[in-house]
Amino acid sequence: MKIGSLIIKVIVATLVIAISAFFTPGMSNEGGLGSLFLAAIVIGILDWAISKLTNIDASPFGRGFVGFILAAIVLYLSGIIVDGFTVTILGAIIGALIIGIVDAIIPGDKKTM
Repeated sequence: MKIGSLIIKVIVATLVIAISAFFTPGMSNEGGLGSLFLAAIVIGILDWAISKLTNIDASPFGRGFVGFILAAIVLYLSGIIVDGFTVTILGAIIGALIIGIVDAIIPGDKKTM
């Protein structure tokens, strides 16, 4: 993967997470753009690790119910890891749904998480 396409993926993921945090009760960003950017990186790393370890796509619509639940878990964990980005359990569930919808609308890779 070229570095340019990786940077674009992270920027798109940051935008998707910002939209989700705006519309999702239980998901908030008090840390500004930096925490959104870091959350996008953490979510990408967690998604990659889950994919490599379990061969399951952790995107909200990647593998049906299992992918949706994994996406919610990844969101929740990112809220624990990243300062200034908080996600409750309910926020992770709603956020996974909103991220799936936004992923379907935003053109590009179609796989943010």
